[in-house]
Amino acid sequence: MAFFSAQPPYLSPAVPFSGLIQGGLQDGLQIHVNGKVLYSSGTRFSVNLQTGFSENNIAFHFNPRFEDGGYVVCNTKQNGSWGHEERKRQMPFQMGKPFELQFLVQCSGFRVVVNGSPFVQYSHRVPWRHVDTISVAGAVQLSYISFQNSRAAPVQPAFSTVQFSQPVHFPPRFKGRKPKPPSRWPANSAPITQTVIHTVQSVPGQMFPNPTIPPMVYPNLSYPMPYFTSISGGLYPSRTIIVLGTVLPSAQRFHINLRSGSDIAFHLNPRFNENTVVRNTQIKGSWGSEERSLPRAMPFSRGQSFSVWIMCESHCLKVAVDGQHLLDYCHRLKNLCAIDNLEVAGDIQLTHVQT
Repeated sequence: MAFFSAQPPYLSPAVPFSGLIQGGLQDGLQIHVNGKVLYSSGTRFSVNLQTGFSENNIAFHFNPRFEDGGYVVCNTKQNGSWGHEERKRQMPFQMGKPFELQFLVQCSGFRVVVNGSPFVQYSHRVPWRHVDTISVAGAVQLSYISFQNSRAAPVQPAFSTVQFSQPVHFPPRFKGRKPKPPSRWPANSAPITQTVIHTVQSVPGQMFPNPTIPPMVYPNLSYPMPYFTSISGGLYPSRTIIVLGTVLPSAQRFHINLRSGSDIAFHLNPRFNENTVVRNTQIKGSWGSEERSLPRAMPFSRGQSFSVWIMCESHCLKVAVDGQHLLDYCHRLKNLCAIDNLEVAGDIQLTHVQT
């Protein structure tokens, strides 16, 4: 079953963090929280799924605690009052180590997966469709928070008006400490600290994504290059491809190709020696005419991280870099569903790919 992106991710947000869940919780929504537990004076961190930016109504409080041998507290807060704690005497997180935390929303409750392994199920205590905010606090550094939905039908969003910088709010801090400025999608954001390739498959009636195909975590925190992956079902209007990475300091060029068999339907090719981004299509081994014009300066920089969003529309591909719309590319290969492979190669380090 295909996964549809519910909203753009939050990249490297500062902690404490609060951000909107666009459209609120939906059955089938998966929320991925990637980061690293910090060595610090704090011995806990928490992820809350709540209503609004106050902390009076928290549908699900997920709270790893590294004291007393380590355990995880789950709870609900209604109108400012905590309910009965559910404690699991198991600690799947390690201080100083990266992690991937997934919350799967189902009608019966929240199901939590840590580093690819099922961890806990928490039954709903309050109406979960009222939840519209995620907040994170404590001894943790965030790489990104992303959203996927395995059950929602794809819709046609107004890509040209999408603002990729997400609105965020910061919880109040204790007296004497100034809040950090709002977190945005910075053009030169810090590289993501954990690499996870999401080859997730969903099976009807199954509690979790197929446990025989867990997320693949590379120990050197990088994708193999060149990188190839399939685009299940091919392209269609509203299909979005996300590529995150870091340009090598001595980079000359790299490319992102959307392929249809031996043809290249879309070739996105930043060239640092020419200070431009070339776009083209290759059919039966022959390149077409290059497109080079840009509405703004070269958006990629040597030594800096980047995010590329490619959204398919009926007549073209729309490309955004670091949250800002960059260009449109009219389809030259019209059979969109046959464009079913992604290739990334060149002078970059990949940190996240979502198809």
